[in-house]
Amino acid sequence: MSGRDVIAYLIRWRRRHLGDNQFLLLISFLVGIFIALAGLLLKWLIASIEHLLTRSFSLTDANWLYLVYPAIGIYLTMLFIRYVVRDDISHGVTQILFALARKQSKLRLHNTWSSVVASALTIGFGGSVGAEAPIVLTGSAIGSNLGRLFNMSRKQMMVLVGCGAAGAIAGIFKAPIAGVVFVLEVLMIDLTFTSLLPLLVCSVTAASLTFAVSGTSPVFEFHLQDAFQVSRLPAYILLGIVCGLIALYFTRTMNRLEGAFRRLDGRYRRFIVASVILSLLIYLFPPLYGEGYDLINLLLNGNGEADWAEAMNRSLFYGSGHLLLLYLSLIIVFKVFASTATNAGGGCGGIFAPSLFLGCVCGFVFSHLWNQYAFLGMHVPERNFAMLGMCGLMSGVMHAPLTGIFLIAELTGGYALFLPLMIVAVGAYLTIKAFEPHSIYAMRLAQRGELLTHHTDHSILTLMKMDSVIQHYDHVLYPDMTLGDVATQVSTSRNHVFPVVNRQMQFIGAVYLDDIRHLIFRTELYRQFHVEQLMAQPEARLSVVDPMDDVVATFDRTGAWTLPVVDEEGVFVGFIRKSTILSAYRQLLADYSTD
Repeated sequence: MSGRDVIAYLIRWRRRHLGDNQFLLLISFLVGIFIALAGLLLKWLIASIEHLLTRSFSLTDANWLYLVYPAIGIYLTMLFIRYVVRDDISHGVTQILFALARKQSKLRLHNTWSSVVASALTIGFGGSVGAEAPIVLTGSAIGSNLGRLFNMSRKQMMVLVGCGAAGAIAGIFKAPIAGVVFVLEVLMIDLTFTSLLPLLVCSVTAASLTFAVSGTSPVFEFHLQDAFQVSRLPAYILLGIVCGLIALYFTRTMNRLEGAFRRLDGRYRRFIVASVILSLLIYLFPPLYGEGYDLINLLLNGNGEADWAEAMNRSLFYGSGHLLLLYLSLIIVFKVFASTATNAGGGCGGIFAPSLFLGCVCGFVFSHLWNQYAFLGMHVPERNFAMLGMCGLMSGVMHAPLTGIFLIAELTGGYALFLPLMIVAVGAYLTIKAFEPHSIYAMRLAQRGELLTHHTDHSILTLMKMDSVIQHYDHVLYPDMTLGDVATQVSTSRNHVFPVVNRQMQFIGAVYLDDIRHLIFRTELYRQFHVEQLMAQPEARLSVVDPMDDVVATFDRTGAWTLPVVDEEGVFVGFIRKSTILSAYRQLLADYSTD
């Protein structure tokens, strides 16, 4: 029995014995197992490579191999992607958002493993990015491909893509609540309670398996320094605003740097420039190597200047404890350069870890400066504020305050500071929202009108494909044709509007049946009238690249019932009828809303 026969048998068996919702829960359980194993494998690969490469590094001197390893990692990743994968695997979360909006939730099969290998090479050799976005793409791809394997519906495919993402966050961060919240807030999937159950099943399954293998302790050890005090509310609010501004700097600088790298001609030129920038930054600031989790643990658990000075180990600044704040401030400035150079040069990684890293450093520097200058005559605990800064930066960069709150609480076990987490998260989110309407993941898709949102009407129009509502024509009219030629087409067609084009097939007008109905049966006029005398100009023209919400707006503005569609050069493509759009909208709305 072949593999296809086995799948066909399983599909028939489940249709006889399992309902759609039951089968969806079963598949979500399997997705949770697979993504937990993938996450554990990725973490083990990264840790093993990093340990192998850096175990002999001196703590008291700068290590010149920092100038070499990152470039090697990016080069190996670039070769792997070019010759093995042969596809773009960067910007993992953005790819998921695009798949949900434009590809019917379909992700390629290689996405189930390619990001694991590529990100392990990139980060293990020092790339200053995170493993979380690649593993989220991996999880969503696992859900998508399992859904395709069993011929599941469009709505079920969307849920399974969300399940993979939720399981990835839950597994790699040991944060099942944050996994579900991430899907609802960042991927912007609106679900009913019945559809929410698969997310919960997958998230809990992935987290439980990870706990069973790696223990139940949080990812970051954190010991509460001082309990929540109302008197510190001004400090919490100000930290949220500062985190929002740093998130704005991170977002805009990354976009501009990516644009600058795209303008460099040639893959290898980008690789050389990016490798030089990344290697120099890591040589000067070793905490930028990899995910930077060692520095996070240090700042969350340090007990004084002697402990914090360990941040400068393995660097030129070793033993210069009095320069700690300057050193960490420079890291805040240059982290975005290191992360962007890693991906732009050919590496593979996400911004989860950079957001956590940057937030932790930002919170520590903020609290240290507050205490140094005794603002408002009060002392604030550095460890608590380092943890709160992680929440603030993540909330700002991702435009996801709930994800930031629950993720940091589960990552660190810092539930006692839940109210400060909420204050900082909301402050950061509101601050960056005043300047940037979309997150770093969504802004490019939003500019192209390809982003799903929690606005159901906009989401349905985003899911609708232009080609699915265009009526294509096999026959067209030319200006020099006679009324008799028009009558011939009318007699063999059910259409009420006929396109008029020139010899280059460019649209120049339309003949409407209602306009010529009084002439069509008068055969004596067939040679007296030509199409150029009979045609009229439609109220507007649509382009094949117009987003569907613009198409609907054009129909509403003009009051038309039929409009022509042309390509970028004005070549006629077809007509769109308002009734066709309404029918497609109604069907998609039913698919989108049905459990």
